Amino acid sequence: MLDRSRTPPPGAETTLAELRKALTSTRSLSVALAAPLSAEDMTVQATPDASPTKWHLGHTTWFFETFILQNYVKNYQLFDDQFNFCFNSYYESFGARQPRSSRGVLSRPSSDRVFAYRAHIDAKLDDLLANIGPESSSIAELVTLGINHEQQHQELLLTDILSLFAANPLRPAYQPRLDAPHHPASADLRFVDFAGGIFDIGAARDTFSWDNETPRHQALVHDFQLADRLVTNREWLEFMADGGYRTPALWLSDGWTLVNAEGWIAPLYWEQCQGEWYAMSLDGLHPIELDAPVCHVSYFEADAFTRWAGKRLPTEFEWEIASAATPSSGNTVGSKYLRPMACSKDAHAGLQQMFGDCWQWTQSAYLPYPGYRSPPGALGEYNGKFMVSQHVLRGASCVTPARHSRATYRNFFYPHQRWQFTGLRLARDL
Repeated sequence: MLDRSRTPPPGAETTLAELRKALTSTRSLSVALAAPLSAEDMTVQATPDASPTKWHLGHTTWFFETFILQNYVKNYQLFDDQFNFCFNSYYESFGARQPRSSRGVLSRPSSDRVFAYRAHIDAKLDDLLANIGPESSSIAELVTLGINHEQQHQELLLTDILSLFAANPLRPAYQPRLDAPHHPASADLRFVDFAGGIFDIGAARDTFSWDNETPRHQALVHDFQLADRLVTNREWLEFMADGGYRTPALWLSDGWTLVNAEGWIAPLYWEQCQGEWYAMSLDGLHPIELDAPVCHVSYFEADAFTRWAGKRLPTEFEWEIASAATPSSGNTVGSKYLRPMACSKDAHAGLQQMFGDCWQWTQSAYLPYPGYRSPPGALGEYNGKFMVSQHVLRGASCVTPARHSRATYRNFFYPHQRWQFTGLRLARDL
């Protein structure tokens, strides 16, 4: 998760040496992310949505063993034949598995056993790439897929650690708090105009992309405006003070039901201490930073805020069109803050925070693009079967790995979920 701004995207590696280097870097980073944690930290699961760190480390390793080593290493022997049950996520074709909501009861295998598993698989992968044969193209594609898959779990690993530490009454910190760079008070919100038309949407096939980013197709988009930065904590406090969580007319029906059932009065991880609002992040519990982007809000909350503000969420196509000329860099995990940061007050900066800080809810349902077909085999279970009842998010967050964001990337979550680093940007019609 080093700063990706000066490195090519995954899939741009042109030699096996570069691919081996990318693989080693990615695999080493997962271990480094787990380094601040105790064995107990790595085992516990705070919520059914989250997974233990130990499980993420094991699952990403199982992915390489299952999809590459078993298929391309002659007479390959499994490291442990029980690991398919422990570390399979949702691949029905590979049989029974530990339910997601109960991964925290897997006190065995131990953390040491999982790290031994990683070291064993890393050595086997390196040996395979060092002696690659005629099937090099197929193996390279799968290794690239595995790298990107592990990067997704690196982000989830940090997201899930926050959910665990936020549930701990001691409010432990994953890392010491790094001071934010000094910026003047957050700039007044400005809107940037974009002309409508027929646009090419989706990923080209010359670099790596997930299957849900394809096929590339045309979409009609009308004239629109997009806010030049994300909605801030200061603005969210105004929404709260104006009765945002108490006004049913602002909410979708399912959202209003959830607000009342769960007693929501603020974003997730916010709590009041002596009359002041604090927020839990990976550096512990601190007073909220007023000009930082609001984070850990659900789609329902984001939608309610836009109604209160007299705006709307962008569609995913609008977001992709607007971001096309924006470098896919920002406050991601390489910056090491691991929390959303205020943007600069630069009147000429144009769109800011398109990548990094928070994933951005769109009003678009997560659906297949025209002509989409799931890939054959077990890998076809990766994205396609989740294309229902979820919404698309775009951009990246403060814990997104290096080199793992692009204009066409389609993240997706259920509208009630808010443990991920999710925020919002306003849009409106021209």
